[in-house]
Order: sequence, then C-alpha cells, then structure tokens
Amino acid sequence: MQDNQHSQGRTVPSADELRQAARDLFGLDTLRTGQLEGMEAAARGRDVLAVLPTGFGKSAIYQVPGALLPGTTVVVSPLVALQRDQVEAINADLGGRRAYAVNSQLGARAEQAVWSAVESTEAKFVFLAPEQLAREETVEHLTRCSISLFVVDEAHCISSWGHDFRPDYLTLPAAAQRLGRPPVMALAATASPHVRADVAERLDMQEPATILQSFDRPNLHLEVVRHHEDRGKRNGVLDCIEALQGPGLLYAATRKDTEWYAAELAARGLRAEAYHAGRRAADRTAVHERIHSNDVDVVVATTAFGMGIDKPDVRFVVHASIPDSLDSYYQEVGRAGRDGEPARAILHYRSQDLGLQQFFVGHAPDEADLAAVFTAVQDSGPVRPAALARQTGMSARKQARILNLLEHSGSILAGRKGYRAARSADAATAVERALAEADSRHRIDQSRVEMSRGYAETDKCRRDFLLNYFGEDTDGYCGNCDNCEEGSAAEAKALEDALPAGYAMQAPVRHREWGPGTVMGVLPDRITVLFESVGYKDLSLKLIEEDEGLLEVGEAPAGP
Repeated sequence: MQDNQHSQGRTVPSADELRQAARDLFGLDTLRTGQLEGMEAAARGRDVLAVLPTGFGKSAIYQVPGALLPGTTVVVSPLVALQRDQVEAINADLGGRRAYAVNSQLGARAEQAVWSAVESTEAKFVFLAPEQLAREETVEHLTRCSISLFVVDEAHCISSWGHDFRPDYLTLPAAAQRLGRPPVMALAATASPHVRADVAERLDMQEPATILQSFDRPNLHLEVVRHHEDRGKRNGVLDCIEALQGPGLLYAATRKDTEWYAAELAARGLRAEAYHAGRRAADRTAVHERIHSNDVDVVVATTAFGMGIDKPDVRFVVHASIPDSLDSYYQEVGRAGRDGEPARAILHYRSQDLGLQQFFVGHAPDEADLAAVFTAVQDSGPVRPAALARQTGMSARKQARILNLLEHSGSILAGRKGYRAARSADAATAVERALAEADSRHRIDQSRVEMSRGYAETDKCRRDFLLNYFGEDTDGYCGNCDNCEEGSAAEAKALEDALPAGYAMQAPVRHREWGPGTVMGVLPDRITVLFESVGYKDLSLKLIEEDEGLLEVGEAPAGP
C-alpha cells in the first residue's frame, strides 16, 4: 500500500507518539478499537474512511495526528454550532488559539483576522462549512497554507445514497485537489455499504484505510407504535412524551409540526422548544444551550437539529412520523443514551405518512439547465464552478447538483483546473445520460422509503432489521425491542431454521435486469437485495427458483 506523497519528506509520528499526544494533549488515557489505526493511517499520509457510531470519538482520529503534523488541518463541518463546540474544545485542550472557524456568522474584520492567523501558521485547525469551500476567495486563502489533512465530517452528505445529501459537499474533491491533495479523512456515524462506497468514490479517495465498528447500540430499546388516524397519532405522541423521563428529542416531519407539538407539550406543563431551519440563528443557538444545560425537557425538531450534538444523557428519541430512510432514523435515534445507560427509541407510524416521504424524494432536473451547464463547460473548460456560475447565472447549489449528475453519468470530467467535457459527449447525449442517472437515484430513494416501511411493519427483531440494513450479520433476537418482548421475533427466528441454502448476508449477486447487488436480508420465502441501480428489492425465492438465470450468486458488485 502506497502512502500519500504528503507523508514523504516529513517525520511520521509513531504509534507511541500518537498515544502520548492523545493522553497529554486531549486527555484520552485509553484509545478505542480503530482510533489508533485511523490516526496512524492519517499520519502516514493515507486516506481514511471512518464510520463509527455516535459517541465513539471520531474527532480524536483527526485531532491527534493534526496536532502533531506540520501544517494546518482543514475540517469541513456543516453546522456552525458544532464548529464552535469543536473549536472551543481544541483550544481548551491545546491551551491557546490553535483552532479557528470561518463561517457565515463572522463579520468581514473577524474573518480577515482568522485568515491572518491561518496563513501565519498559528492555526493547527480551521473549520469550514462546505459552502465556504465553494467560494474562490476561501480556496485562495488556503492555497497559501500547508495543509496536512483534509477532513470531511458528516461525510454521508456527499452521497446521493446518504440520508442528508447536500450539493455543497460536491465541491470538496475539487477543493482538495487545488490544495495539493492532502490525505482525505471522511467521517460518518452511520453509512450503509453503498453509502460507504459512494463516499469513497465521490471524494476520490485512494485505497482508503476503512475503519468500521458495529452499529449496535444494545442500550437502546426499539419500539414502533401503529396508528390509523392522524389525530390519534398526534394524541399518542403527546401522551408518549408526557410519560417519558427526559431530556429527550421529538422529531417531526415539517416545521409547522414542530411548532404545533412544542405548543401542545408546553400546554401540558413540559419545557418544550421547537427547532427548525426557519428559526433565527440566535434562537437555534439558544435551544442548543438550553438542552445542554438541562433547561428543557424535550426539543421538537426537524432533521435540522442534532447533527453532531454532544449530549450523553438524552433519554429518549421519539419520531412523530416515519423518516425518509433507515440511515436517517438510526443516526437520529443514536443521539439517545450515549452515556451507555438505558434509553428509548420510539417510532409512531401511520402508513399514510409514507406519502409525504415519497413526495420529498427528488424530482428530475430540468433538461434546459442540464444542456446549459454542459454547453458552458464544453465551450469554456477547464472551468471552475465559480467562473461557470457567472456564465450560467445559477445558484451554487443548483449548479453543483447538475454538475454532479453530468460528471457521474460520464459527460464531464473533473480535474485540478476545473471541469471539462468528455470527448464522447454532446449536449443531447449529456442530457440523456444525466436524466437516466437522476431516474436511477429516484428509484433508489424510493426503495429506501420502502425499507423504512419494512422496519415499521416487521414482526422480526427490530435491531436485527436495522443492523442487517447496515450490513451486519445478527442472530435474530435482541431481547430489547417490542417485537422480542412480545414474542413475535422469537417466532420469526424459529422459522429461520429453514433458511434457504446459498444465500448469506453480504453475499454478492447479479440480477438479469438490475445488475450487481448485495444480499441484505434472508427469510425462508424471500431475500432482500441492495442493487446498485435500483436500491432495495425483496425477491421471492420461489420466483428465483422458477426463473433460471434471474439471479446469480457469487458475482461481486462493481465499485470500491
């Protein structure tokens, strides 16, 4: 395995030096399995993909080598509140101003002071939101620095398979190239196998050291409450929250619902706060501060709340509606019980709510926009996104999404100098390919909503269902979910003694029409396969047996 060129010509910290720095600088007397491995790989200049559960200590994997290596570590982090917490923690550990953040809350004078510190090598860490790296002036400042590591936190956001896809993340590979392509470290709390592969591909990671830990959180009690009517569900959610011991989180599907639930809970005497992206930044910050100081019983939030939250004693996470994917759901419930003590994860499920999630699934891009961007790249390439936006007049976010479709469908190519058109493509071909790519992503997203339905409606062990989704093999009975307690999971497990031969968890398969896939679940009468082209599909074993050649076992899927 070749180490990155950034490790050449510099002293590489040893394992003992990394352990000592972890202990002396950051107070980490004991490193968890995988942490030292990630630190060593980064120190040697190797790319690192770390998917570790919430509360595991992902930040230490870049902070320890970043403190020892010459130069500055760039950390891409999507939330201003999380950036602030990390900066304060690092500066407290290192005993001085060694970490800085550049974000939209800085005034012009404060931002200039930060860049002066970064360019003078005073800064060891600089935190940036992804949209900051889409700005030409930000990249220009960083090109004047020696960048030792390029860290992407919440890396699932770059994947169209991820539950919180953000077009701003698509600018990161080009930014890393312009900074001399330092070692790239991608961090995420949850990521299914295809998300991991997609993150590595989109960040152009070179044979990354991959660090995975079990997603199992045995202290979380998993439960689903079924409802038939919206009014009954709303009352059920309110009664549920009132009976629970906080602090806790209640996730709702819309901003309007967060306000409604918060008001109703306050009327019942609970200290409840609504949190969503429509509230003023100062109000959102105040909510963060209140829950950390235990001045609130429950935060009622959209998915805008919680990414990176570092509060170990959250006792429950309740969902008032089914989420868009199990990736999203498991990351959100993972915010409960980070202290290892018992906590509850309760989903209130009404099948009609799936329609709202289907509505949120992405729509096809406009053909004229696709053609306009491709033509501009063809005429001006190589061209960087900022210059391209001046030609197209599109917002950076909209243009990033279109560039991503054009790139991943093979019509344009990305390099250090910007985007250029592939020789094999013309405008009509580029539009056709991009629309096909968008359609494939749409089908994948729909399949993920259906997997959420499967979790809500299964009579098997719920933990078994979730962990299988993330590619972990399990024994089918956890004893700490509603189905196991009611006995239905035990009955389902007994049936699995007759599981079909030839199909195992994570076995590679190939479908005649849908191509390569991976087995994610096995039952006596059917299997669940995650296909690269169409997402999750349940296949009848009887149909597979009757239609020879429909599904072949043992053909490895393409990709990383």
